[in-house]
Amino acid sequence: MARWLEGPALDDDVVISTRVRVARNISKYRFPSHMSVIDSDNLTDDVLKGMKDALHDNYRFIRIRDIPSREQMGFIEEHLISPSMVQDKEKSSFLLRNDEKVTIMINEEDHIRIQTLFPGFNLKDAWELCSDIDDKMGERLDYAFDDRWGYLTACPTNVGTGLRASVMLHLPCITISKTINSLIEGLREIGLTVRGMYGEGSEASGYLYQVSNQITLGESEEDIIGKLNKVVYQIIKRERRTRKYLQEKKGLELENMIYRSYGILSYARIMASREAMEHLSNVRLGWEMGILTNDKLRNIFNLMIDIQPANIQRRVGRDLNEEERDIERAKIIRDYIENLEG
Repeated sequence: MARWLEGPALDDDVVISTRVRVARNISKYRFPSHMSVIDSDNLTDDVLKGMKDALHDNYRFIRIRDIPSREQMGFIEEHLISPSMVQDKEKSSFLLRNDEKVTIMINEEDHIRIQTLFPGFNLKDAWELCSDIDDKMGERLDYAFDDRWGYLTACPTNVGTGLRASVMLHLPCITISKTINSLIEGLREIGLTVRGMYGEGSEASGYLYQVSNQITLGESEEDIIGKLNKVVYQIIKRERRTRKYLQEKKGLELENMIYRSYGILSYARIMASREAMEHLSNVRLGWEMGILTNDKLRNIFNLMIDIQPANIQRRVGRDLNEEERDIERAKIIRDYIENLEG
């Protein structure tokens, strides 16, 4: 279970999570892609020494090379680290706060990436926490900064503020009504981008979409956060309006889709990942619209994480082939529903 999902969540009938990340580099080192393993270890030591007093004992330190592949992928599936962290396993490591709401990634694409992660729609708190940690680190580490260009980063698209803010949204009715493509195009025109559940390079699954800023240069951090905040509120209202419209015009069809998914999840013995995400998304929609009234369904996104391939293998403690994972996934879901009804 992802611990960062615990606690109150605003607008959680549409918004799953809020993430803020800043990219930073240390002046005296080359970018990670041009560093040796020895240099990357030296940089890691510098970060740990510099942050020892600031971070206290609230964090645990993990080197990617020291943990099995299924553990590495499990952290990715829980959104605690980025997929890029496992591309060069000898260099990468991270600090994870005990409540899992903060990850400090070391030697990913940049030397340091500070990530804050909150359930529901909470850009303000996510940004303030990220900024506070960044300020403390900036007092102890010599960040690569240019008066004209701002923070210098490995990828030019992050130069400037180095800030990426994203909100994960559950948009089943906008998708079902076939207006999602026009929404995506409209967002691109105003400098925002839409990706799947696991960010860049991932496809939308289970009606889940991440909306984030594309521009990091020429806008202040407050401008970026404010713009995304305003746009996401408009998307939330649009999804709610579309749900109300579909419930009025096609209520029986929606109920049929939701209850069919609930039945399949309750009894299936083999379940592929994409099929499971589709049915779980339909069941979550049932809770969001008040068709399914068990309030435990509020936490169904945790189940979506638990049934991802690496987390299934972490659960059973060994590597599984695809068929074995599909069988175990179906069992996990059946047990979850049985506990709901128990």
